[in-house]
Amino acid sequence: MLKKTLIVLTLPLLSLLAIGVATPLWGVSAQPASQTARSAVATGAPTGTLQKMIVENGSVTMDLDLNGLNGSSSLVARPITLQFLIGANSFFPILVFNDLLRGPEPGSIALIPVEAAVSAAGNSVSQATRLPLQNLLPVALGASLKQLVVEKLPSDQRYDLAVRDGNTGFTFFNIEGHQYDYDASAQSLSITNGRLLISKEFANALGRPSDAGAIVGKISVGAAMQPIEVDQLVNGEMRSMAMPAVGTQPGPDVIVGDLPDMEQFGSFGTQVGLGIATTSCNNGQVDLDWFALPQTDHPVIPQNLYRMSGGASNNERFEQIGQSWLKHAFTALTQNACGFGCNNVGGDHLGSGCSDPYGAGLNAGQQGIGSRAWVNPFTGEFPSTANNHSGHSHDGVSHRVRVEVSDLNTTLNAGATYFAEAQYVTPHEYAWCQSHPGECNMYNNASYRLFTVSGTTSFTFSTAGSTQRMQPAIKAWTGATVNQIEPDHGNDGIWFMGYKVTGPTAGVWHYEYALYNENLDRGIQSFSVPVGPGVNVTNISFHAPPQEPGWANDNIPGGQGYSSTPWDVDTTDPDFITWNTQTFAQNQSANAIRWGTLYNFRFDADQAPSPTTATVGYFKTGSPMGVSIQAPGGVPTPSPTPTPSITPPPTPSPTPTATATATATVPPSPSPTPSDGGPSPTPTQTPTATVTPTPTPTATATATSTTTPPPTPTATATATSTPRPSPTPRPAPVPRERPTPHPRP
Repeated sequence: MLKKTLIVLTLPLLSLLAIGVATPLWGVSAQPASQTARSAVATGAPTGTLQKMIVENGSVTMDLDLNGLNGSSSLVARPITLQFLIGANSFFPILVFNDLLRGPEPGSIALIPVEAAVSAAGNSVSQATRLPLQNLLPVALGASLKQLVVEKLPSDQRYDLAVRDGNTGFTFFNIEGHQYDYDASAQSLSITNGRLLISKEFANALGRPSDAGAIVGKISVGAAMQPIEVDQLVNGEMRSMAMPAVGTQPGPDVIVGDLPDMEQFGSFGTQVGLGIATTSCNNGQVDLDWFALPQTDHPVIPQNLYRMSGGASNNERFEQIGQSWLKHAFTALTQNACGFGCNNVGGDHLGSGCSDPYGAGLNAGQQGIGSRAWVNPFTGEFPSTANNHSGHSHDGVSHRVRVEVSDLNTTLNAGATYFAEAQYVTPHEYAWCQSHPGECNMYNNASYRLFTVSGTTSFTFSTAGSTQRMQPAIKAWTGATVNQIEPDHGNDGIWFMGYKVTGPTAGVWHYEYALYNENLDRGIQSFSVPVGPGVNVTNISFHAPPQEPGWANDNIPGGQGYSSTPWDVDTTDPDFITWNTQTFAQNQSANAIRWGTLYNFRFDADQAPSPTTATVGYFKTGSPMGVSIQAPGGVPTPSPTPTPSITPPPTPSPTPTATATATATVPPSPSPTPSDGGPSPTPTQTPTATVTPTPTPTATATATSTTTPPPTPTATATATSTPRPSPTPRPAPVPRERPTPHPRP
């Protein structure tokens, strides 16, 4: 599916409608001028219904002369027929007034090649032989065949239509002599008798500049149209026909209503580039702003991929294995995929109850994907330059969902399950929340879906089950406890603490922790887990998803992208295992847990789990805080619920914060009941100990696991500790009680 930025109609509607009988509407038309003028009102105050429509689906046929195209001197034509499907919801807008076609606006039709019928020597076209297109067409045209568009040019151009490369803008053919016809009863548009002329640009590329303007074929288009804007004109005054709001939530509320498809669109080195189709729905009672770039009031869409694997049941761990940059939304449609009922508002707004589909190809289109680093995920704010690709030379995975082949290879990942996730982040919801306290819908914008994977080096995907709306993918982790954390209510977003303990196997338990940042701007810098006296810990490990390399205009300091350096692990304190990356003050591009990412921390231990408090340190701002988990041995019991630290509202330009350490023991929310298949033994609590620690080795970049291991993760650190010495008892610390925070709206 291909959409182009909405071009606002600049001519006054009165001038558009008051067309003289003898004046053609746009250069070529199949409709007689007398017919197109019947809707015009002589008094200059027209009344009727004006629709802006775009292509829903259809087909395109090009009949080319290969001899003429390839510069043959033969006087006998060698025809080839190229068949294309039209990309669904292509943005090729037309205006229809009172069911009569008034004219097209600049836009384009995406072409999806189907096949070519080529006349073999001595045969008629009806005896056509199917041949590889790359052996028939000029090299440049063959290379662009899968990304061609038919584009409506601005009115000041010599030609009305052209056939171009949709990615590069290279023009292959100009089109002349075509006729438009609109059937109101079928809502269909046809373009016929278009002559294909070699463009000056293509003629130069062929080395035959004198062939510019040569006719080498014909083109025809048949398309079903759908309205995106419907307005009523009464005595020359525009009145919207928008229906009453049909959403259920106060304010604007964009959600991911469906994830219907996932596809591979390229590869490079050891990685593949994927795209995930998304269907957004407005569950709110207020039309959601959808103004395309360079305006900055529209949603951005990150895409993520996760794998659940490991252990006897292949659900021991839940890891993020891929992430993309951000698709910038534009031109909302007026569909009803979520079944809320659509109020028929589209274009610059996603109407109440309405849905808007983006195909996997559109969300993988590299020119429409901007860096995550430009966006504050809580406020949704970003600059108008957030999608600047100047200086970029893209490969097959650039900006797309970047995944290691080894993480998808079905031979290496037998029994693993995969979950796609997408999120819509928009400034309109935050702005509405600020002016309408209690109507804050920034926390339900992520959804996920189970997919099956086929392949070992190149991959296909199939949906399995339905899309789980308004929940992040970490919720799919079977048997895990997952808690939502909001460290600074009203000023920053949320993240999720997930954990699961499995075993024992031969007297050893496996401890698995996952920290997922949904829309927390400050990020996470450290994670510290208490360990009871006398516990022997082995196989300490870390996992993070692949990072995008550095690009021009990505808003990441240093020019190298975000760091992929595995977190350091510290076991010199016998009472804690602490992982951390650099602080914001040390390196603004450090490998922090930024929004839309999930990091894993794990180890094995020879004692059973007990409820306790882990400590999480933040990256940009805010004090460390405690969160409920389970950890091995006689660890301190969970403390009363803390009050989150209050900091100034976040902005896109963050401020440094001090290094987060594991010494803070701020109490967490009440401990949840674990869901790992039954109650875990809880040893008698003993005082924590002061010991002389035995140093542990520095972490190395190798991966380990306990039972059925998945393939080696992209960024993994491992260290193995030695048995801990017998402790000398010391009094347990007194918990610091704070009042319970007010619930989030």
